[in-house]
Amino acid sequence: MPEYNINYQTTKEFDRINHKQVNLFNCWEEEIAITPGQMTDIGGKYGVLSLQTAVAALKQKQIDGLVTAPIHKKNIQSPEFSFTGHTPYLKTIFGVNDVVMMLCAGDFRVALVTEHVSVQDITKHITKEIILSKLQIMNKSLQKDFGIDKPRIAVLGLNPHAGDEGLIGNEEETIIKPAIREAKNSNIMVVGPYSADAFFARRSFDRFDAVLAMYHDQGLIPFKALAAGDGFNYTAGLPAIRTSPDHGVAFDIAGKNKADHSSFMTALFECIDIINRRNGYETNRENPLKKMTNALLANARDEAIEE
Repeated sequence: MPEYNINYQTTKEFDRINHKQVNLFNCWEEEIAITPGQMTDIGGKYGVLSLQTAVAALKQKQIDGLVTAPIHKKNIQSPEFSFTGHTPYLKTIFGVNDVVMMLCAGDFRVALVTEHVSVQDITKHITKEIILSKLQIMNKSLQKDFGIDKPRIAVLGLNPHAGDEGLIGNEEETIIKPAIREAKNSNIMVVGPYSADAFFARRSFDRFDAVLAMYHDQGLIPFKALAAGDGFNYTAGLPAIRTSPDHGVAFDIAGKNKADHSSFMTALFECIDIINRRNGYETNRENPLKKMTNALLANARDEAIEE
């Protein structure tokens, strides 16, 4: 493995950041013993402190975006931090009603209705209101963060074969389809519910800008299998921009020169791209000519898809 010299500086003040080199921001003063590859209380405590420092800077607009590294759900727990991960923490700290966890790899995007929820509790979180909220957030994020003027969204069913018209569970008939109808009435281009296994096996996702899965493994197992390490995670619905790699901490390979940095690098560069697209979206909203041009291009794309 070749060695590289990295030009960097450490700082405790944002107004002293040098934009021509890497800047390491000091989050604490005390000396601590970090043990890579081991789940320790110290690692969890200072991991949370780093996150809180970065989020405070993000809220105060001292930084433009946030790329989070993986954290372990267990050793970050404390009376002061009782979240199951980054996403619920960011939702709370920014005071928004809802967010969407969306995994992305190029034009392949899979979002979740439920995230880190026990399988036996999934159905408690599948409601028409929650699904509709996720679709609204996805639609808006695809427009302003990914530059898609008229997003096409697919929705998966909860049960095998999407319920088989109510023969295998009735959530599709009583919850998911009504949510889809209401979303369509709000001018969201959404289709479903699809049987999850056939949807991914037939690569039906190629016809859509994003897919809404009902629960974690339904969406993320096929995503990670098909994205082949090139994916990243995006938190849609926040006033700020946050990305992360699409994998966990992997303590078992720490220090063994086995880690693959591809997803983290993708998360970093996509964070920058989303910042630029969101800024461009705000500019286009103020410029009717640009908005008209984008709408014409989107219509041409939709006509080509239908043909």
